[in-house]
Amino acid sequence: MFIYLNFCFCALLSQTKTGIALLYDEVSENAYDIRLKLTKEVLTIQKQDVVCVSGSDHSANHRTVTLRRQPVGGLGLSIKGGAEHKVPVVISKMFKDQAADQTGMLFIGDAIMQVSKGLLFSTDICFILAFTFVHLLRNAGDEVTITVQYLREAPSFLKLPLGSPGPSSDHSSGASSPLFDSGLHLNGNSINTAPSSPSSPIANEPKYEKRWLDTLSVPLSMARISRYKAGTDKLRSNAFEVLALDGVSTGILQFYTAQESADWLRAISTNISDLTLQNMKMANKCCSPSDQVIHMGWVHERLEGTDSSQLYKFKFLALKGSSFYIFSTPPVSTLDWVRAEKIYNLCEVLFKIHKLWLADDCWLQANLYLGIHQDFDLEDHRPYCFSVMVGHGKSHYFNVELCSELAVWEKSFQRAIFLEVQRTGSKTYMCSWQGDTLCFTVDFALGFTCFDSKTKNVLWRFKFSQLKGSSDDGKTRVKLLFQNLDTKQIETKELEFQDLTAVLHCIHSFIAAKVASVDPVFIDSQSIARKYMYSN
Repeated sequence: MFIYLNFCFCALLSQTKTGIALLYDEVSENAYDIRLKLTKEVLTIQKQDVVCVSGSDHSANHRTVTLRRQPVGGLGLSIKGGAEHKVPVVISKMFKDQAADQTGMLFIGDAIMQVSKGLLFSTDICFILAFTFVHLLRNAGDEVTITVQYLREAPSFLKLPLGSPGPSSDHSSGASSPLFDSGLHLNGNSINTAPSSPSSPIANEPKYEKRWLDTLSVPLSMARISRYKAGTDKLRSNAFEVLALDGVSTGILQFYTAQESADWLRAISTNISDLTLQNMKMANKCCSPSDQVIHMGWVHERLEGTDSSQLYKFKFLALKGSSFYIFSTPPVSTLDWVRAEKIYNLCEVLFKIHKLWLADDCWLQANLYLGIHQDFDLEDHRPYCFSVMVGHGKSHYFNVELCSELAVWEKSFQRAIFLEVQRTGSKTYMCSWQGDTLCFTVDFALGFTCFDSKTKNVLWRFKFSQLKGSSDDGKTRVKLLFQNLDTKQIETKELEFQDLTAVLHCIHSFIAAKVASVDPVFIDSQSIARKYMYSN
């Protein structure tokens, strides 16, 4: 009975997390403050907006407010933006108990759209210069009526403090914050004006609050993450994108530090992996014990023979039963499994790790400690790369986002291949030598057997332990070197196969499975990705 080291997926703990991030607009090259809310199944993007919480049901999109200039403090606010920044003029600061604050209807982040019925701004045209706007307000008299609209996508370079929702939280002292520059002050008096009574909210006026509102929810089941600019190997700095199964994208999520970006990447990846495990369990309920899904998930595949603008493309890989599947989209029903782009027998593939991380000066250490060989013909800027070599000398080159993902793929391929060897027991291939048609069998219990395809007469048989070496011409011919147990002499057996690569991979799979059956520690000792994770 084939004994295999128990392999079980770690119970992943779904993470719930909230935090402030930036949403980067690649067209305008501006970034906007957002809040992320992560649950077990959904990543939600929230943006701040002003909502009406009581009073008449007026739209909070446009609010008209009358300010009465005070003898001390003037209008009691500061502004930023303007035509020089290609954004509207926005309120960047309000001063406690002064005119703007007392209205209860103005908020940091409000864009001033109209002043005293005389000046109208449109988001379709260049905005007024900030200094021109300040001059206008300072000479507008004691009473100024403004129409505002909350700017939900205020560029981050304005450095507007987010604070807590609500006007009372937007107060700040008269001193300018070193982090959030308060902009141009409008807390001085106009020329030749008499003191006015302070602005105050009217009893019947609607009340407003600034709140975080859900703007986009991205389901995480079968979702994928990319830190790279689409199709290239250019890594985004402290940023990544999450794409749902239906193609809905969060946009480019940008973070202030590398640690924040890494924490969010791990948290979201953990929840996606947890949901993938649930999907696998559901799928396996409908599958026979010999056709179970071992692992599946998104990867990037490097495209060969294409222009440099499209080096990589998302692919969905699955290890199920006896086969390795490559999909363009995940299989969501039983019928989808026959629609894979490629299907390979697991006994005839070879998994190989190529790269673990970015730093070039680490490769010498990797070569010495981990035994990795870097293929310079596949050299690019992405870490965590592996290939799956298939028949006829072909291979697929993949990349994942995290080292933990690479370790799971390595372990999963080992498990899937060993289980397939156990189920199959033996594989037979047609071959020839010196004009004779022969059959070559790799058997888990018996080792190697060669017999005549017509008479079925056994020509020779050797155990796995008797194989001492091999060489091939890279095309069709292979020489197998066996040690005769009686004479201790090396016997050379030369054979020719139509698909030599598949046969060599099969021999490798059976020998590795045989060793693992008598030495379970062998599996972990061969795990390059796990060595790297432990060493760090």
